[in-house]
Amino acid sequence: MADLQTALARTDQLYERVKRVISPPEWATFAGDVDAILELKKKHNAVILAHNYQTPEIFHGVADIVGDSLLLAREATKVDADVIVLAGVHFMAETAKLLNPKKTVLVPDLAAGCSLADSITAQDVRLMRQRYPGVPIVTYVNTSAAVKAESDICCTSGNALRVVESFGAERVIMLPDEYLAQNIAAQTAVKIIAWKGHCEVHELFTPDDIRQLRENHPGVTILAHPECPPEVVAEADFSGSTAAMSDYVGSKRPPRVVLLTECSMSDNVAVLHPDVEFIRPCNLCPHMKRITLKNIRHALETGQHAVTIDPAIAAPARRAVERMLAL
Repeated sequence: MADLQTALARTDQLYERVKRVISPPEWATFAGDVDAILELKKKHNAVILAHNYQTPEIFHGVADIVGDSLLLAREATKVDADVIVLAGVHFMAETAKLLNPKKTVLVPDLAAGCSLADSITAQDVRLMRQRYPGVPIVTYVNTSAAVKAESDICCTSGNALRVVESFGAERVIMLPDEYLAQNIAAQTAVKIIAWKGHCEVHELFTPDDIRQLRENHPGVTILAHPECPPEVVAEADFSGSTAAMSDYVGSKRPPRVVLLTECSMSDNVAVLHPDVEFIRPCNLCPHMKRITLKNIRHALETGQHAVTIDPAIAAPARRAVERMLAL
């Protein structure tokens, strides 16, 4: 592999994109892995899909496709590569595998989980179906393949309202994010039956946080993810998926903005909009931060860790995801 000076020279144009959020000494620690990953992608005909919560050196440095869960799910079906590396948490890698059963899908760290995915099991969904016979079950993509397999359709925070209303039903079960379900319920006449799952990042934000931000930063625009508690969403200026928040900043160009979501999101959007001042009272997702340049490189070098899904689970889970994408 190249020495540091060679790696720095090869990655200099990439660094120009992120120099506002990554210092030169930091980039010097990343350049060798970035350079190696770019070569390994060519060698193995691989692509890297990165969620919006990945750190800038991954998001802007080595990723081929970036976005929220919905965009990654859509784009996974269009990938022309032998290997997909999912720079995100495990359920995202499972979703990519569901949509690309014949491709190798790698997750750099098997321990990159999700509090929402951990909050519900396939047995829980079966019990909900027994308790509410005939009521459609909408499952957030932040769940395991086994949970998806017990569902009628999946959704993301970006399309949840459309999915809920697509049934034309009076009642819909929406699992597992209670706050997302409550925030969607406020926008529709459909009665939503929720689960008690919460995102450990977004549930930490409070209305007091918003009031303090407005006091400390007059005129600030506050955007909240719909996984935040409803009382937080109610006090924000806008609520939407990570893609919707990024689009809002791009189209509205608020002089000063706060994104109430995972920390790295602000860094990644700031790279795209140097004219906007970002206030960062954000929370870290410990699971997303398990993905690093070093374990992405290791995944490409060794083929670890390949995602496998029981075919009996994969078929119904794939249907639930494909129904969502068909909308």
